Amino acid sequence: MSEYPQGTTRMEQFIPPEGVPISFAIASLGTRLGAQCLDLIFTFLLVLVCAVALAFGGFLPPEAAVTLVILLAFLIRTPYYILSELVWNGRTLGKRITGIRVVNVNGRRLTPHQVTARNLMKEVEIFTPLTLALAMGSMSVWEGGVTSAWILTVLIVPPANKRRQRLGDMIAGTLVVDNPRSVLLSDLVISAPMILPAQVAFDFLPEHLDVYGKYELQTLEDVLRDPTKSSGSEEITVIVRTIVRKIKFPDAVKTGQEMLFLTAFYRAQREHLETLRLFGTRRENKFHQAEKTTGGTGLDIRL
Repeated sequence: MSEYPQGTTRMEQFIPPEGVPISFAIASLGTRLGAQCLDLIFTFLLVLVCAVALAFGGFLPPEAAVTLVILLAFLIRTPYYILSELVWNGRTLGKRITGIRVVNVNGRRLTPHQVTARNLMKEVEIFTPLTLALAMGSMSVWEGGVTSAWILTVLIVPPANKRRQRLGDMIAGTLVVDNPRSVLLSDLVISAPMILPAQVAFDFLPEHLDVYGKYELQTLEDVLRDPTKSSGSEEITVIVRTIVRKIKFPDAVKTGQEMLFLTAFYRAQREHLETLRLFGTRRENKFHQAEKTTGGTGLDIRL
């Protein structure tokens, strides 16, 4: 990944081996704070329900009940963050509402190790300092100084680095980015109709078009809309080779026909996905077959 500016938004660009550049907008600190506050509210409500049940149940002495509630806060909070980001591919409820997600800095899928590491670090970075801050009045001078220094460090790190990563993100190798909804722009085929020479024809069978989903089509659309891309360029050639290999297209794409091939494939793929949608089938990305069998979700930015 390489960071580059785009207006006032911090952007991160990843160029995978296939050569298809994918850009991410780094989530703002305000949005991340909003998501964190929402998640705190959700987990607090769960802990509150447990506390009320213990209070009215009278099963334990008050001191033991308080200790149990503190333990439950940890047992509810930590699995909530880890399981949410594993099931929803880098998103908790708060992140889903605010439109952000966690991604791997290498552009690959998030691993369970990364999700677990970043969220366990959240205990050290956020929740432990908050607990200590509440007890600051009963601390000695040096304990209060150490606690204040740690809290200050945790607060300074995200705005002080270009990727706005907190310590947990740095350790886990993750990044929090905006998650805008992918929308296929309707006027690409209309505004740039495909006109192929008589001797050039690309026929795509259903098995060729069953490989990719809407996300990959959106990526290809971005490539076709880029005026700097042209047939014969190394990047376009690599993209064509990748698609030909993955869909097992039998015919060779001659030099100079790369953009014609991509435009033809885009049009055929879009018509195929729109036809499937009419019959109630939605394919968000190329992992649709795996999701049917495993129930999992994921996002790999490579074509």
